[in-house]
Amino acid sequence: MAATTRGARICPLCESTCGLVFTHAGTRLIAVEPNADDVFSLGHSCAKGLGLARIENDPDRIRTPLIRGVDGSLRPATWRQAFDLIDARLPEFVARDPGTCAVFHGNPAAHHLDSTFYLGELVAALGTRNVFSPASVDTWPKNLAHILLYGTGIGLSLPDVDRTDYLLILGSNPLVSNGSTVTAPDMRRRLRALRERGGTLAVVDPVRTRTAKAADVHVPILPGTDAFFLLGMLSVIAAEGLARPVRIPEVVDNVDEVLALAAAYDRADAARRCGVDVELIEDVARGFAAAPSAVAHSRIGTCMQEFGTIANWLVEVLTIVTGNLDRPGGAMFALPPCGGPNTWPGSRRPPLGRWSSRVRGLPEAMGELPAAAFAEEILTPGPGRVRAAITLAGNPARSLPNSGAVERALAELEFLVSIDCYVNETTRHADVILPPPPLATRGHHDVTLAHFQVRNVARYTPPLIDLPDGAYAEWQILLRLAAAADGDGQATIAERDARVARIATRRAARLAGVDEERATAAVAGRSGPLRLLDLRLRSGPYGDGFGLVDGGLTLDLLEQRPNGIDYGPLRPRLPEVLRTPDGRIDLMPPMIVADLDRLRRAEDANGSVLLINRRQPRSMNSWLHNALPQPDGAQSALHMNPGDAAARGLHDGDVVDVTSSTAAVTAELRLDEDVRSGVATMPHGWGHTGAGLGTARAASTPGANYNALVDDTERLEALTNSPVFNGVRIDVAPTASRPQIP
Repeated sequence: MAATTRGARICPLCESTCGLVFTHAGTRLIAVEPNADDVFSLGHSCAKGLGLARIENDPDRIRTPLIRGVDGSLRPATWRQAFDLIDARLPEFVARDPGTCAVFHGNPAAHHLDSTFYLGELVAALGTRNVFSPASVDTWPKNLAHILLYGTGIGLSLPDVDRTDYLLILGSNPLVSNGSTVTAPDMRRRLRALRERGGTLAVVDPVRTRTAKAADVHVPILPGTDAFFLLGMLSVIAAEGLARPVRIPEVVDNVDEVLALAAAYDRADAARRCGVDVELIEDVARGFAAAPSAVAHSRIGTCMQEFGTIANWLVEVLTIVTGNLDRPGGAMFALPPCGGPNTWPGSRRPPLGRWSSRVRGLPEAMGELPAAAFAEEILTPGPGRVRAAITLAGNPARSLPNSGAVERALAELEFLVSIDCYVNETTRHADVILPPPPLATRGHHDVTLAHFQVRNVARYTPPLIDLPDGAYAEWQILLRLAAAADGDGQATIAERDARVARIATRRAARLAGVDEERATAAVAGRSGPLRLLDLRLRSGPYGDGFGLVDGGLTLDLLEQRPNGIDYGPLRPRLPEVLRTPDGRIDLMPPMIVADLDRLRRAEDANGSVLLINRRQPRSMNSWLHNALPQPDGAQSALHMNPGDAAARGLHDGDVVDVTSSTAAVTAELRLDEDVRSGVATMPHGWGHTGAGLGTARAASTPGANYNALVDDTERLEALTNSPVFNGVRIDVAPTASRPQIP
């Protein structure tokens, strides 16, 4: 019988980063429990985290490389066979046709050290600017608003939820999703504590979600109208003199100008556009402004709409003019243990528009092109056309808009390599699939997500089990692909890793103010991502400075403290946190001010049925559906208000066609009084149909594909070219064919 191994882990599935305890029998994960001793999550975990054993042990998971045979089918292969094929094919799209190999990396890549530290090495070896991810689908408007105000799109302002007196949530359902761009394990406990101390929770959402049901105030606005609602709130604050100038940081400019803009806005127009009473807008504005501390937090619902950047800018403006920026209970900035853009010295040039896509000229942001351009860059002939791709932990066939076009594009690729654990809607088109190793074989620290922590903590969980014989760690896969891309096959993975480490050591030594030899000696004996992590921790804000600071943070120290180190609540960080060119906050960024005219001319949404996304407790985009199916039997049903259904002669349980300007899908109808009139909801990531899938359970209950309904050309958010996923105009009618819904 295999020996049992038990140890702490940090859940890698979402931004809550809950502490878990894994129990392994050999390489098999046999139990997952919440870690009651974790300094951050305090014994909390959601169903997804507790389901990690089912995910790790899923019989449909890929555990050996697959390559496409001469008969067109995927068949098992050795790692050597897989890399021999890559070595033979990949250079064609680098040396002989530079830049024609694209990279798509999915959300899980942000949760692992391997991709965090080594994906850039692969992109550099490919020499490509065709890099895509879901960030341009669900986050960029928030990132852009923060870049324009604070100078960085990663070091976001965060709601100090544990100390605030008034929390306004827009476009988020954290009691189901666990939160996003905010790392706060056990949001249920935190929101309950807010109300128990006499605070107020207000939720702005077209649906009476689980979070809205727990709130003191629910504002059931029409989808895509958050910017109008926030302007209405600001007009009340400006007209009634409710701003708090004495609490506004000295580094903020154009306060009077933004208040004058808001005062001129007609709050009655806001109410009409939002489909709510003007008195409700006024009550929320007055309550927010009068609270001892208050903060607004916006997320995916505000980003995936036509005026996403304006809405996210207004969220920050609302918090700032009421005197709630950089103070306890308001919006504050985390101090991430590994450092990052909002801790490293010097101002930064906004990482925007440095290059553009080939077909439509869509500008880059933060090193990536808009994912809305992915399909057309493959399908459109001409010089520079994307002919090959590498996907990492992503399923663009179900995570990008206009899925039909994306799947046609994937089928057109001349060569596709996927690092993935399933044969899904994307990887079924691959020529080579390389499986990642078990979770417990890798160390875990959330370098990126620490920027979103609502409390300053440092946590690391080491590997619990060894890599299986002959397997590759994910960082080794990335470096081996880089070697294939740039033809440097003579360099071993260890030699390439050493080159990466030399660059990282030089940077860390400079940050800590020591010589490179001292920094190199301090991390001697480590390799791979753990060496790079130690460099970042030692040169970070809590670090030991490579021996200069007694008791400072090192990876050794975190290994001795597997439940983490608590550095306390968020602390004021202005002005040092700012990375704007002049070190100040301009409340009237020209890019946003110029876009306000488009907002004024916006078409009224009233009278249409508008489709929005619906979160699910056991779902994570598309990739958990095989191991963690939804328990209700109608995982991707269309939910609609009973009045809207009756007006169309529809009944609960009907099979309906849902049609947009882009496509039509078939779904089961569920009548739901929690959905406001004029709105319908479906979750995205479903639609597990077609030949070649290796996910038997997901394919047996395929569901309807929301993303097929979303346009990727005509209707994009103007400032970021993000697709408009929320507020999709649809028709709903009884299906003509009446297929059976599993």
